Amino acid sequence: MFYGVLIRMFFRDTEKHFIPHIHADYQGLVGVYSIPDGILLAGELTPNKHKLVVAWIEIHRDDLIADWELAVNGRKPFTIKGLDQ
Repeated sequence: MFYGVLIRMFFRDTEKHFIPHIHADYQGLVGVYSIPDGILLAGELTPNKHKLVVAWIEIHRDDLIADWELAVNGRKPFTIKGLDQ
């Protein structure tokens, strides 16, 4: 979580989005973002929170992909720091 945005990884949700992705929740809005390229796959966030999430994905892409691989292989992913830490 950073700046009020809760980031979640639903790694079994591949039937809908087919690629590694995260869900970003902010005040009832949810955006689903591709990890490899930061593209918004579904939903929406406010413009300023969208920019923060895209920047966070860019900064932590390698960590996010590593966590995705851990999760899909039944292992616990590591915590990734937010932008405000």
